[in-house]
Amino acid sequence: MNEITQQVWGFTPETATGAAQGGGEPVILYTMTNANGATVQLTNYGAAIVGITVPDRWGKMADVVLGYGKWQSYIADGPAMGKSVGRYANRIAKGTFDLDGHTYRLAVNNGPNHLHGGPTGFANRLWEGRVEGDRVVFGYRSADGEEGYPGALYVEACYDWDDDNTLEITYYGRLLDDDGATAAAGATILNLTNHVYFNLNGHDAGSVLGHALTLKASRYLPTDETAIPLAAPQSPASVEGTPMDFRTAHTLGERIEDASFQQLVWGKGYDHCWAIDGYDHATLLPAAELYSEESGRFVKVSTTQPGIQIYTGNWLSGCPESKTPGFHYQDRYGVAMECQAFPNSPNRGDFPGVVLRPGETYEQHIAYEFGTR
Repeated sequence: MNEITQQVWGFTPETATGAAQGGGEPVILYTMTNANGATVQLTNYGAAIVGITVPDRWGKMADVVLGYGKWQSYIADGPAMGKSVGRYANRIAKGTFDLDGHTYRLAVNNGPNHLHGGPTGFANRLWEGRVEGDRVVFGYRSADGEEGYPGALYVEACYDWDDDNTLEITYYGRLLDDDGATAAAGATILNLTNHVYFNLNGHDAGSVLGHALTLKASRYLPTDETAIPLAAPQSPASVEGTPMDFRTAHTLGERIEDASFQQLVWGKGYDHCWAIDGYDHATLLPAAELYSEESGRFVKVSTTQPGIQIYTGNWLSGCPESKTPGFHYQDRYGVAMECQAFPNSPNRGDFPGVVLRPGETYEQHIAYEFGTR
């Protein structure tokens, strides 16, 4: 059974994004400790993962996810460190999509495209937090029209941490009417993920290019220079014979500088979505394994989502001070493995659907299983 403790990490100022009017809302740091002494730290700002401390092959504990020592550093940080992102994770081309005969226009905040729900999104909001038995639950109510999206929406991010050192995140969502009841009309789009960055040698250990990655994916989504997937049949495409082939383990650094492969040049490294083999919507399927020979730690990723975005932290330089005083992350000091719907799905009828209608419940799972060998 988990021990869950809570402490006040700070209070929102009057100008804090997502704070209640007048500010002064508590930002809470939750610590979940399992029977092995391994811990997960979470905060209600952005429903974020702040830290995950697990043993290496010799039993030495270390925090293996990137994060900040001050909650204020999470406000509008570029990397969205450890946060729950939405209403739509990843990119929507030109910030527009059509739904039920209406065209919706969203903020353009990543080149010519919309990214991670907009400049504020869900990642820069103060969620409601509570402890339910052995889990921590964060909830957020998103108003109709917020960031340009249709439909009032309630979402939850539920975190479970077990004695096998597996962290499972369950995302729920449902449309609401003005009184908070389940909506009877209208629809929206929804695609939630967590933006946690891993370094299995310790969050302040430097480059992750020596980590080995294996993906349960024989196809990936080639993109244009703005990171929008190409039109069918160019995307998805086979990984065969490309630096995107991780069906067997390769280190992240082995092919990342291949200047002959345009996808890596445009992304300044890996920043692409892979289609998970065998996807069938409701089944939790293995998607990835990340392993460090140096520490012996691995993390296995499973999900109900159709895709996994691998991002090698190509733009981490310049983000706020880390959890280690005086230490700042540099490019490729962490890797994100974001389980999600495919980028630009609202504009692609050939991709798995992302429309949420009244009376339906959005439910997606992501599990991170930690171990050593």
